[in-house]
Amino acid sequence: MDIEVIFEAARTYNAFEDRPVPVALLRQLYDQLKWGPTSANSCPARFLFVTSSEARARLLPCVNAGNIDKVVSAPVTVIIAGDTRFFEQMPKLFPSRDFISIFAGKDAVIADLLARNVPLQGAYMIIAARALGLDCGPMSGFDPAKLNAEFFPDGQWQANFICTLGYGREDSLLPRNPRLDFEGACRIV
Repeated sequence: MDIEVIFEAARTYNAFEDRPVPVALLRQLYDQLKWGPTSANSCPARFLFVTSSEARARLLPCVNAGNIDKVVSAPVTVIIAGDTRFFEQMPKLFPSRDFISIFAGKDAVIADLLARNVPLQGAYMIIAARALGLDCGPMSGFDPAKLNAEFFPDGQWQANFICTLGYGREDSLLPRNPRLDFEGACRIV
């Protein structure tokens, strides 16, 4: 595996080629990202792949004005959400321990786990997508309340961030911004 493809050479795309992403590739994407570790194998992230023009039309009013063109050009926009009842799957995911009693009815404990693990699984999705030859455009520029009401009206899933997927257009790239060096971001104790 070429780690440069996943990190150093990878970029955030603002526009995509008019080329569909096959459903089989989306399935392969999930089948890879699901193996990334989460707290107690909780796997609380849920992924809604917005691919149809009808679903995209529902998504656009939820997206900030500066991100509309990005979503319009993408063949797929993924809503990465947290399942507030993830613990109901724990007997299957971690059968040797009773996690239902740890989480059921404990909103603060649920929110704490979701806050760390849903973005983590979303990051796994980005890495897997890049490894599979897809380009990504992660963003938080949307109205979560509006999006949740539109796509998850029962309240069980709650949007964390959205990410466009497809085959990026090089002309949509902005100049590369710098990153902190090791000394600016790390300590060894």
